[in-house]
Amino acid sequence: MARHRIAPNPVTALLVTGWVAAGGLLLTTGGDAPVPARAAVAPVPPGSGAAPLPGLRAVGAVRAGEAGRGSGADGKPSPKPDKPSVDPDEALATSLEPVVKSTSASLSVVVLDTEDGDTASYGSGKTYDTASIVKVDILVALLLQAQDQDRHLTAEEKDYATSMIRLSDNASADALWIAIGGSSGLDEANRRLGLKATTAGVNGHWGLTQTTAADQLVLLSAVFGDDSESDLSEASQTFIRGLMGTVSTDQDWGVSAAGTLTGLKNGWLPRTATGLWDINSIGRVTVDGHGYLLTVLSRGSASKEAGVAMVERASKAAVRALSGQA
Repeated sequence: MARHRIAPNPVTALLVTGWVAAGGLLLTTGGDAPVPARAAVAPVPPGSGAAPLPGLRAVGAVRAGEAGRGSGADGKPSPKPDKPSVDPDEALATSLEPVVKSTSASLSVVVLDTEDGDTASYGSGKTYDTASIVKVDILVALLLQAQDQDRHLTAEEKDYATSMIRLSDNASADALWIAIGGSSGLDEANRRLGLKATTAGVNGHWGLTQTTAADQLVLLSAVFGDDSESDLSEASQTFIRGLMGTVSTDQDWGVSAAGTLTGLKNGWLPRTATGLWDINSIGRVTVDGHGYLLTVLSRGSASKEAGVAMVERASKAAVRALSGQA
């Protein structure tokens, strides 16, 4: 059955546990390095550790426990507070001003209210290293290929996917990177989904894939949007959502600070050229019954901790701006 793609929004828009020097880049051992792909790896056992977007519908039925604060007895979202007619991008820029003034890092944010389609963006035209947020993209590419082949994922592929998303396991990402055909497989999937400014990393360095916050919103929309308007089937969406909604507790940071977590993937990467950090976070939260898709990309933080704190402040500011509570 032919599927209609979600058109990309024209708006534009990383924590390591070990250091390994390679090719001018500090790689990680804890789940976030753009490490070269390997032909054979052992899986980690699961659990071991603002205009509306064209064609985008509200994210599907709210699952149990996702209603968030302020929803009425009928389960419907609480109405947004009355607010002056302000351009969403201007409201976001105002809300982010204290965050931006407190850091020299580069920051890009895009937020979408899935209930009413409002969007806001900050940092137009900026491109960033994905680090491990690309693991969502890798899994999407794998699922699209499996759909085209009219097959289910193998038990091994499911184990790799589980470890890659929940634990941010690099070895599992290596295995699935090979399975999708590496850079060409990722680029093909992204063209199909409508990501226009994302280019896959080369020579096995999947974490050096380049992307924008706007493109990451398109990716999240494919995962969390209505399956009738996504290339991903309902079963594929359910699988990814389940993994993103159950990430390891030590990785529950980033956009999840803005509300009740329903889906999350973070990316973190120190760069040897600058000694500074890339810190990224993408996902879905609910606040007062409204679902929000959030993408926050950054580079240039002095430390992992500083980058995480900045991303979390930016996430909260983005939701406040779009909800009229800034």
